[in-house]
Amino acid sequence: MKKFAVGVAVLLVAALVLFYTVVPFMVDRQQNTVVSTDIPPVSPQASALHRTLFVADLHADELLWGRDLLERVERGHVDLPRLQEGKVALQVFSVVTKTPRDMNYDQNTGDTDNITLLAMAQRWPRETQSSLRARATYQAERLQDAVLRAGGAITLITSRDTLEAFARRRGGDPLQVGALLAIEGLHALDGKLENVDVLFAHGYRMMGLTHFFDNEVAASAHGVSHAGLTALGRQVVARMEQLGIVVDLAHASTQTVQEVLAVATKPVVVSHTGVAATCPGPRNLTDDQLRAIAANGGLVGIGYWDGAVCKPTIENIVNAIRHAVQVMGVSHVALGSDFDGATQTPWDTRGVIVITDALLASGMPADDVARVMGGNTLDFLLRTLPSAGAAVR
Repeated sequence: MKKFAVGVAVLLVAALVLFYTVVPFMVDRQQNTVVSTDIPPVSPQASALHRTLFVADLHADELLWGRDLLERVERGHVDLPRLQEGKVALQVFSVVTKTPRDMNYDQNTGDTDNITLLAMAQRWPRETQSSLRARATYQAERLQDAVLRAGGAITLITSRDTLEAFARRRGGDPLQVGALLAIEGLHALDGKLENVDVLFAHGYRMMGLTHFFDNEVAASAHGVSHAGLTALGRQVVARMEQLGIVVDLAHASTQTVQEVLAVATKPVVVSHTGVAATCPGPRNLTDDQLRAIAANGGLVGIGYWDGAVCKPTIENIVNAIRHAVQVMGVSHVALGSDFDGATQTPWDTRGVIVITDALLASGMPADDVARVMGGNTLDFLLRTLPSAGAAVR
């Protein structure tokens, strides 16, 4: 009997080791893939231009997967060494707190949750099992820990002052990387307006109202109701603007986009998307939406995965960028990869230079390439982030 008990205990320990170590690794490797691990060669002109650029990406979900941001790994899309190799100046790190099972772009409810088991496998704090806000604050703390351990290689951007100072420093040290914290879906507020301030205090400076299902704030493009802002949502948008948090309309329903643009007093962003003219689908913006966002002074980040560009090729990415530029004007178009978002992309973040090369080859002037690759994002954030000394009302 003792031998049987010991055997059961050994099997239980082995199962726990498998759950806590192998499962997160395997899920990450299966979900975040690339078409090719080889980065295609680029022209000397593109290489020379890329070295001068402030490259910025409006969306990556690296924090979800339990990796050490400071270590290069052979899976997924983003870590500090690969950001440095790709000469990326600024990465927006977005946090995911809940996704539905069998999620799709057409219709989902919030009745199920993929993240609970992933969080348990990664041994997140116990409170994250019952509170989406706790999941958001925990992932923020993980980014802040990486910043502290990076020895000055990563700067957490929380204000226009920190961004200006970072941009100056990076001019003399191109291995510096800026990190801005964002969130996908304000179900992470747990239904409470005051949690906007809690997330702001934890460093969040960009917030997507919805993700794959309708929540207490707004309707999703992939939800059930296809409605717009709720009464709480209107309060949330107003509070975000007071604090200097950028409103992100990625994944928002058509009505939510319209209603936010009607009440917004500050520019909005769509951090990662495609355009319906080059890749039809509920995930992507129509030309009318592109024009309305441009009229608001907003910014659109073009993604690299199939949902944004139909097939993840450099040709399709460039076509989407060029169409958005034609409709909105070059000042409103940026990059929004959706790296590490359970996506397949042409390459990891080391390959962003391929976009520089392809935009130049398409005939886009070098100054416009510089704007799309990150200059627009830098200008946008300098206009929309709070100042370091701003009083919080």
